Amino acid sequence: MTAPLLAHATEYGRMYARSTSEQFSVPSITTVIGQQPHGLDGWFGYMGANSLAQDPTLPGILGSPAKVRQAVSRAAKAAETYRDDAAKRGDRVHNYCEQVALRALGRPHQMKETREALAANGEEAFAARFDEWWDLFQVEPIAPEITVWNKTVGYAGTLDLVARINGRICLIDYKTKGTSRDGTVKPLDDKVVMQLVAGMKAEESLVDPVAGEWEAWQHGDSPILLAVAIGQTEVRPLRANPEVLKHHWWKFCALRRVWEMSADTVAAGTALLPLAPPPLTR
Repeated sequence: MTAPLLAHATEYGRMYARSTSEQFSVPSITTVIGQQPHGLDGWFGYMGANSLAQDPTLPGILGSPAKVRQAVSRAAKAAETYRDDAAKRGDRVHNYCEQVALRALGRPHQMKETREALAANGEEAFAARFDEWWDLFQVEPIAPEITVWNKTVGYAGTLDLVARINGRICLIDYKTKGTSRDGTVKPLDDKVVMQLVAGMKAEESLVDPVAGEWEAWQHGDSPILLAVAIGQTEVRPLRANPEVLKHHWWKFCALRRVWEMSADTVAAGTALLPLAPPPLTR
């Protein structure tokens, strides 16, 4: 996946600038959505316990406290390792999907290299299933990896793909997903609707990142918002329900205000100050 030139990692999350020569000024769509709490404590605990239980060295180290501590330390990092590996896999799959669109547009692409990268990690099935979906739905790409901006609310982001399917404009977000025990792709989180509706509500799209040239957003007039779950056994496209979009948009705007208040709180300075005991009285 092409890294957006205008995106920057900051202490306030990922943020965007108007050009390569300007400072970042607004949060990314995913940073705003990230203000929503995640109930992952149970998952982190399970990943740690499962990693320790499956550690092949466990039977031989039970008599050594030092080695047991090392095993526990590895288990404690299991969730982070899984998350990082999943993110790298997602990048490889997204990169391949982008190259498919670029090739269809007749633009320079790296189809061969990205497919080989997937194969090298045992992930070529993701590409095969994606190709099947692409052909079945007769996807006509318009703009892959397009950066958009909303000045009114104050955010920016990069959409995976704008395309035409069956004569309708679609805003598409890819999600790389694992496979359930029944062989189907794992379900998507409803948060993807916020991500898609924020893209739809953009006001501008990027033309030239170096010159900072933008144009009016051309694809916000009632597009189909499509979340595409890409797995090794299937690709499952899901359409955002038009009846609920306004609620997800209001929630996104509320989270944008939460992000701003959080950023202001951090910028305000140290929250807790040391307190010395009162002077002794004689």
